[in-house]
Amino acid sequence: MKNARANAFTIVEVMVASGVLVFGIISAITTSQRGLQALDTARNLTAASQIMQSEMERVRLLGWAQLQALQDSGNTAVTLVPGADAGRFSCTREITNVKADMKQITLTASWRGYDGRDHTARLITRYGKSGLNDYFYTTH
Repeated sequence: MKNARANAFTIVEVMVASGVLVFGIISAITTSQRGLQALDTARNLTAASQIMQSEMERVRLLGWAQLQALQDSGNTAVTLVPGADAGRFSCTREITNVKADMKQITLTASWRGYDGRDHTARLITRYGKSGLNDYFYTTH
């Protein structure tokens, strides 16, 4: 009988072990959620950059007079190609004059992430009368 008690766990040992187990499960769930958030952010950034690149390619084909007409119209909404991403994203375009022979085109894509927060990505391009110049890409 004495040997059976020596091999058994005490209540304190069982409580400590269960606490460690609960802590391990909670840590695993938290890590998994952070991993899912990172995957969602990466997937959304990729989709947003594809939307903006598609619009930038369309705008690049415009001549200087067409670009000026688009700027003068005040139209800032970018029409998204119908698809899975069209409902989750919005994209706007802003065209400003940097100097007489150069315009700056700013595309901003927005979406709500897995984490419930609003996210944006921007693609900024300088367009001169002689053609496209620089790309800048930022995210928030």
